[in-house]
Amino acid sequence: MAPPSALNIATQSVNRLVKEESYYHKEQTSQEARIKKLQDEIAANSPELDSNAPYVLKQEHTALEETKAVFGPLINRIAEAVEKLEEQIAISESEGSASEEDLKKAKEALENGKKLTESA
Repeated sequence: MAPPSALNIATQSVNRLVKEESYYHKEQTSQEARIKKLQDEIAANSPELDSNAPYVLKQEHTALEETKAVFGPLINRIAEAVEKLEEQIAISESEGSASEEDLKKAKEALENGKKLTESA
């Protein structure tokens, strides 16, 4: 089996980073829901809470801030990967070295990556 081309590697890189970004958004949503639930339980003085609840809430806030801090560097990495993918698409098109299917996948990944970097 032939090794993956530079175009395929660049495409996979963008796809992986886009997927990673979506996972971080899901994690952030989950953390925010846990914080809200815990805050509501503390405010209602729920009997199911243990004496450790304020500490747990603080830890959840810290975890949420750490998750939010990931987005800036991740968007920068996506932008770099998008730039490399653009270069590989241009090279592959000029040389005619890539199949139509590979170019189609690369352009889809490029579009997804650009949407993320533009919306950030």
